[in-house]
Amino acid sequence: MGSNNSRLVTQIPKIFVENGRVDELQTMLERAVREHSTSSELMIWLCRERANWPKLVTPEILPAILSAIERDQHNEASRSSRLRDLLLEDRDLISDVFAGTDVSVARDIMRRLLLTPVFDGLTKRSLMARMIKLYPELESMATGAQPEEKAESLIVSWSSLHNYGDLRENFEFKAAKQMQAVLMRRKSELEHMLHHARGTDFSNADTTQISIGTIVTLREVDSGQEESYTVLGAWDGDPERHIISYQTAIGQLLLGKKPGDRVTLNTDHGNATYEVTEIRAAPIDVAPTPVEDHGVALSAG
Repeated sequence: MGSNNSRLVTQIPKIFVENGRVDELQTMLERAVREHSTSSELMIWLCRERANWPKLVTPEILPAILSAIERDQHNEASRSSRLRDLLLEDRDLISDVFAGTDVSVARDIMRRLLLTPVFDGLTKRSLMARMIKLYPELESMATGAQPEEKAESLIVSWSSLHNYGDLRENFEFKAAKQMQAVLMRRKSELEHMLHHARGTDFSNADTTQISIGTIVTLREVDSGQEESYTVLGAWDGDPERHIISYQTAIGQLLLGKKPGDRVTLNTDHGNATYEVTEIRAAPIDVAPTPVEDHGVALSAG
């Protein structure tokens, strides 16, 4: 049953049926599906003929399909595209094979779908949407959300949020091309950040203490030298302009400090103690101008 000759695959079942060996054929097919040893052509035949073989219509069909496509893709076989097209175009297939199936089984198979390298993110989401329609409780697997844990939101400037939104769209089109695995993983990270991002222009910054959207002046206790830092959003770091993200180590040390408070910072010359001398609101347009490569902004912030 591992043949990939479409004519032979359609003739073999007929021969078994004509000779009264239906039970034997069904046993062979059940074992082949269970062991994921079926060929692409056999899976195409089985999917199209599933109404005549109801005992074979089980959720295990989907992992068997994925295994066949993966095997063909590894062997650079063009026939995998026929099975792939059938899976995407037959919109009743998933609902048919999962009919009456426990959600735990569906969860395991969705996990298998998430891990397969043969589909890009958009295709996976399309297939998972069909499963979620049957099992709404699996939605968190598709979104990556964890219902039991509420993720902390990020505070970012409108300019950086807008630019990251554009980047997210670009990744969806580039993911199917060069370095697909790397790009898709990066896209997923960006989408996760965007999902939890909260845009702001920092116009309501609390200047009674160092907070996001403020400029703080620090005086080194020993030398009396003063330095100013602007504390902004998660993606707004710009060390050359003394703009720091509130998520950096220095940002976390400064947050909440008030005039007169002291803080010890790690400098190029070792640890130094600074006193907060002034806190004022940062200008609305102080956020860094978005650039093409946000890897710098992220590493800085």
